[in-house]
Amino acid sequence: MENNKEQVSKEYKIINVAGTLAKGFLKNPLTAVLGAFLLLMGYLALNTMPREEDPQIAISGGAVVVAMPGATPKEIENIIVKPLERKLREVHGIEHIYGMAMDNVGIVNVMYYIGENREDSNLKLYDKVMQNMDSMPKGVMQPLIKPFDIDIDIPIITVAFYPKAGKNVGDVKLFEMVREVQQHINAVEYVAKTTLKGARRAQYNIEVDMGKLSAYHLSLGQIMQAVQSVAVDVPDVKGKTNDGRLVIFGVKNAIESVEDVGSVIVAQYMGSPIYLRDVASVTHGIDIQNFQTAKILSKSEHNSTLSDEASQITMTVAKLAGTNAVFVAEDVVKVLEEYQREFDELGIGYLITRNYGERANEAVNELMSHLIITIVIIALMLVFALGWRESLIVTFSVPAILAVTLFTAWMTGQTMNRITLFALLLSLGLLVDAAIIVIENIHRHLHAHGVEDKEMEALLIEATDEIGAPTNIATLAIILTMVPMAFVGGMMGSFMKPIPYNVPVALIASLFVAYIFTPYLSLKLLKKPEHGDNHHKESEMKKEEKKEGSK
Repeated sequence: MENNKEQVSKEYKIINVAGTLAKGFLKNPLTAVLGAFLLLMGYLALNTMPREEDPQIAISGGAVVVAMPGATPKEIENIIVKPLERKLREVHGIEHIYGMAMDNVGIVNVMYYIGENREDSNLKLYDKVMQNMDSMPKGVMQPLIKPFDIDIDIPIITVAFYPKAGKNVGDVKLFEMVREVQQHINAVEYVAKTTLKGARRAQYNIEVDMGKLSAYHLSLGQIMQAVQSVAVDVPDVKGKTNDGRLVIFGVKNAIESVEDVGSVIVAQYMGSPIYLRDVASVTHGIDIQNFQTAKILSKSEHNSTLSDEASQITMTVAKLAGTNAVFVAEDVVKVLEEYQREFDELGIGYLITRNYGERANEAVNELMSHLIITIVIIALMLVFALGWRESLIVTFSVPAILAVTLFTAWMTGQTMNRITLFALLLSLGLLVDAAIIVIENIHRHLHAHGVEDKEMEALLIEATDEIGAPTNIATLAIILTMVPMAFVGGMMGSFMKPIPYNVPVALIASLFVAYIFTPYLSLKLLKKPEHGDNHHKESEMKKEEKKEGSK
């Protein structure tokens, strides 16, 4: 009875959450299942999180375009731009307003504060303009409100299409083929929008002779109105007869050839009609008013210098915000590969000049490889400091902590980019602190005097509970140094936001992993040193020798 009382009195009393977690999971059969589950969730998050090279910052704004034909820039400034700027100042969330006054048109650009909700801001901008339509001067046309958003305006992939050397591919045929490809790419999942740069479309070109125009006392406005009046498709009229037959009355397009354009009547002079061909020359060609063209230079087979030059059409593809740039870019490349056969038949080549998804994937993979190298270095250092078994226990804690952090980031809608992984690399040296402290204290207890009198389970719980309070305080202090970064405003705050979000999560996860899995793995891998019994026997022998000597 006395021995049992002494044993109860000597039993360690848990005073910290560290000891409570260690005791609860030490011999629990679900601890191994929990560890496997964490690693699995981390693996899924690593492979399914959207990958980007840089974090996307919510930068958005809009432009209000107000046209007033015949007005001078000074009039536009006084009666359109300045009043509109004053009204837009009333909208909450607008940071900057830039007004421009030109002949016949005024443009007011607005920039929202970083982080403002794009849809809400665009709606407030539209409402404010529409609410003040009654104060617009007479002669002003309907305002055009055009919002823009960096999430969908920055392309992730650009492709240059060009005619191959020796192939007679016209600009119009090249445009038609690229337009077909663009239509197919628009249907790719998570593609926000596509644009074409340098495209040359087919059109009828009308070059007006200003001398003949003045001779007939005509203006360019009359020419434009005459052409626009017939440059439309006349709709078909459809109906049913009594016997159920379908009757279709179709009128052909008024303009189908150069002759049709030249036969347009623009005015009458002294009782005779004046045709367009009387004052202008009409040709069928490409849009000569388009000056946004680009050339591509290529090397010939027998000459290493850049000599071959050809016109190109550049297609840009942008993705939806928060989606995986790697997957979207791969889907776009697959669409291009599907058209490879048709490209070869027509003599059209293409060159991917920018692939944001490939660069994002390479950046993430490179940082992950550096992360693995860092873990290996930490494991090797611990082998020499504590031993290979202790090193193995601490090494397991690192991927478990990273798995929890990645899974949390995935569930909160974050993307994997260089800043997110930089936050993990930044906290990597701090992640193993708790596990090293726990395993070091366990190592000390295993080699302490009187260890042979303690059970292994009680020793692990006591060693973990002893360092709980100081470890918790030290980790909390590090977390508090990261929290202020979450309140930094502007573009820098949005860019560095993954650091204050992920580092505290990683540090808190390091505590739980250290208190749960370090004692559990120590029970499986570590043993009390055998020299403890020998040391006890030697001490007893020395005591007996001293007694005999005194006698």
